[in-house]
Amino acid sequence: MKFINFTIVKFSFLLVLGILAAHFFPIDNFLLDYLLILLLGVFCLWLWARKQLIQNVYFGIAAYFCFFAIGYFTYQIRLPQIQPKHYSKQVAEDTPELFQLKITRSLKPDSFNLKYFAEVNAVNGASTDGKILLNISKDALGKQLSADEILLVYAPISEIAKPLNPHQFDYSAYMKSLGIYDQLQISEKNILKTARGSKTFMGMAQNLRADIIEKLQKTKLKTDERAIIQALVLGEKKDIDKNLYNEYAAAGAVHILAVSGLHVGILYIILAFVLKPLTRWKNGVFFHVILIVILLWGFALLSGLSPSVTRAVTMFSFFAVAKLFNRESNSINTLFLSFFTLLIINPFWLFQVGFQLSYLAVFFIVWLQPLFYKIGYSKYWIVRKIWAIVSVTICAQIGVLPLSLYYFHQFPGLFLLTNIVVLPFLTILMCGGILIVFLASLNSLPNWLAESYNFLIESLNAFIHWVAVQDEFLFRDIHFSTLKVLGVYLFIVALILFLKKMNYRRLVGSLLAISVLISIYIYDEFRTATNQLIIFQKSRQTLVGYQNSSQFIVLKSDSTINSSEAHPIKSFKVAMNTKFYSEERLPRLFRYNNKNILILDSLGIFPKHKNINTLLLTNSTKVNLDRLIDSLRPKQIIADGSNYYSYVNRWEKTCKLKKLPFHHTAKQGAFPIE
Repeated sequence: MKFINFTIVKFSFLLVLGILAAHFFPIDNFLLDYLLILLLGVFCLWLWARKQLIQNVYFGIAAYFCFFAIGYFTYQIRLPQIQPKHYSKQVAEDTPELFQLKITRSLKPDSFNLKYFAEVNAVNGASTDGKILLNISKDALGKQLSADEILLVYAPISEIAKPLNPHQFDYSAYMKSLGIYDQLQISEKNILKTARGSKTFMGMAQNLRADIIEKLQKTKLKTDERAIIQALVLGEKKDIDKNLYNEYAAAGAVHILAVSGLHVGILYIILAFVLKPLTRWKNGVFFHVILIVILLWGFALLSGLSPSVTRAVTMFSFFAVAKLFNRESNSINTLFLSFFTLLIINPFWLFQVGFQLSYLAVFFIVWLQPLFYKIGYSKYWIVRKIWAIVSVTICAQIGVLPLSLYYFHQFPGLFLLTNIVVLPFLTILMCGGILIVFLASLNSLPNWLAESYNFLIESLNAFIHWVAVQDEFLFRDIHFSTLKVLGVYLFIVALILFLKKMNYRRLVGSLLAISVLISIYIYDEFRTATNQLIIFQKSRQTLVGYQNSSQFIVLKSDSTINSSEAHPIKSFKVAMNTKFYSEERLPRLFRYNNKNILILDSLGIFPKHKNINTLLLTNSTKVNLDRLIDSLRPKQIIADGSNYYSYVNRWEKTCKLKKLPFHHTAKQGAFPIE
């Protein structure tokens, strides 16, 4: 692998290993001090070794350890327990405190709350650091808050809830990848004061984007079309209709709705063309490059500095600066230099899906596209252009496919057709979108231009809808584990290396990769073929799942509702690689692993059975629990999400007095019965 010879590639791998080590094996502050001293010693050894005329193995070991340690420490020092002024050291969970907050970003609201990211500037008057998720009831304020606003609130802090069902999306883990560990849920009575705070670049960019969106709303642009232009040019996706977004995902075109390297590349070409007259002046090349870099970063700031756009702008900045100094810039080198730089700035980006997919797509395009382009080269210009789009799309899809299957469990079979049509379309949309945003911000957007853009977006959406409804080409609910991701990437790399240069050693490597992948698939089949009984958490409904090898049976109280495609059954089926699925009516009494399980519904009727191991209370059953426990003598009691909280609290107190184990799925999550 030629690119492995680049020093920055090796250092990047060591940095990633250090970040992963810190993520999975963090240490306390006391040990961190000793490791920091050790790092300084190794760094001094490296400085001494690099001055020697003939280098030895100790120099390489010291250098590699230094970059591993840099990755470890850059991640570790950002953890709340290490930061001396983090707000978590000043508060107790579920205890009201006085918080001074500064809004940093507005998020897509849910049905009941406006959502924001906020910095915690002070707790009870003491200066603090750290970010938090702020949920404000929609009826608490007359208007939405803007970036850089200051709030003084009195409320209890709480941890972001972990998933209550197995294999469910972990929102708390996602928030931690953004450096956010807790949340505040407030209403009007909790807000003591609001004020304007000191301005920041990010805040000004957020407010400018909000002003532009407000002006776009006053134009002739239709709702869906306006949402698309906001996503394309401003990086604002929260106004996109959910069904429209799902259609783009099903068509394999969702990447155009997230500002990324593709959009930045188009913008770079536009700016280079528009500013080309500057190069005719003395020192014009310098101003040409600097202005492009400044405008690209302004665009990144305006679009919210997402990992994908930050990666792209960083990479193009390195390209532009290398061009300014007449230095040859190897694409792999530049890619990994931006990768290394961004992870030094924010190591949490390594765990974000967008960051991972973005770098994998670009890496495989840079590595494979020249090979693919040669294979389909034609003397006809139009064929070359079409093949360029096709080859880039295939290379990017090869790079992101395993990870996409792992995260999203679906594969759009018509992705190639979609991209052949959409990518040329996107250049026109970007140029027109930038012009429309500019004119709308000046309140000078002519109606004919807005209506023309409406027609273009409607045409694009109609094509996306046509592709999305071709259900036979959309492969859903694909089980893909972490081991499969690693195994498939190993196979892809080994196969590509063999195809690039066919020799005996690479053939053996490819065969070994195939053997490893087959072993992983066999292991995965055994791992998921388990027997288990789970009482799921589902609001206002009782769901009990029984898995026997690859067969999964759902026992439920309401037979009129199809649960197979609903939460939480769908994610469980995919994760456990279920091949046979069925639904049955929930019985009142059944036996599992030689244990009797009794279900009490709203009627509270139960058989006179003396050997009950587990008692499941559902639908706020009308029963005297104290008397029932004395009669049946169960070993444990479970209340699911179909019960009123007032009933559950009363049952919990009764079980506590009886010293009987009690589990409430709405608080403690799904309950597996051994």
